[in-house]
Parts: sequence; structure tokens; C-alpha cells
Amino acid sequence: MYFNPLQVSKIKGVFDQAERLAGRYFRLTEDQMRAQRYDLRTLAHLEAYEVDEKAFAHLCKYAIRKGEQAEKPRSYDLYRICLQDNRILGAVERAHSFIRLESLMLYIAVHELVHVIRFAGGLADFEAPHAERLQEEEKVDQITRTVLRPAADKDMGLVLDCFSSRYSLLECYG
Repeated sequence: MYFNPLQVSKIKGVFDQAERLAGRYFRLTEDQMRAQRYDLRTLAHLEAYEVDEKAFAHLCKYAIRKGEQAEKPRSYDLYRICLQDNRILGAVERAHSFIRLESLMLYIAVHELVHVIRFAGGLADFEAPHAERLQEEEKVDQITRTVLRPAADKDMGLVLDCFSSRYSLLECYG
């Protein structure tokens, strides 16, 4: 199951909204938020190793090298948010009477962007040992809920209730 073109368009809009919300939480200007180096991919455009059967989404980290010069090679980290269309659409389909794609996607988008901001800003270590990764996942879930709760409508309230951390919804860095 893959997102259709209309769903992809909605998801891009949801990520714009998530950027504003996450940026506001971390007190980032629009320019600072736009400077976050991340890429968004749906299942149709993932490499085999970017597919994860346990999460709605997860991050991959890539080191990008630009303009190799002997004195100062320039490189930066790029975080790829790998959406697992089949898992997301499956959850919406199973709970179609009360979970809406846009609300679930906003939760996922904010969650992943919080990870990106924390990793890129040195607030968390992408390569941390498993125990620390679990703690980071709990911290990101708390932040995601703090970001979303003030503006939560009925649909978002259901997502926050149904996908609480006690259900272990997202694997580490999910």
C-alpha cells in the first residue's frame, strides 16, 4: 500500500504545519527551521534498507560531502525521514471510524522533526547505545505531546490517546 498523489500532497502540508509547531517549541526562527537538513521520503522512494516493518516512520542519517578541498572538506549530516506508507495507511484503515490520516501524520511529523532538531542541535546522540535511545524516544514522545496538546482537536486527542507511549507505538527513532 502506497500513498496516492492526493495523500502525498496532504502530507507535505502536514509537514509544513509540523515545522511551524516544532520550530515554535524550540524557539527557532523560520530561517533556522528551514536550515534543518532533512529529507522526506515515502515508501515508494525508499531503498530496501530504509524500510522498517515495526514503525510508522524512522530516521536514517547520511553524511553528505560537498566540494572536497584539501584544506577544509565540507560535510554535513542529512536526516532522512522514511515514511512507511503501508503501516500508516493500515493503521488508518483499521481505525477508519476515528483515526484520520492528517491527525496521525501530524503526530508522526512532529515526532520525527523533534528528533531531527535534537540530533542536529547536539541535544541527543543518533548513535547512542540502546538504553539511551529508549530514553531519547520517551523524551521525544513527551515533547511531541507537549507541542500538540495545546491545539489538539478531537481527532488529535484520539491520536494522542490511542498511540500513547505505553503501547510502544514507535520503535527507537520511530
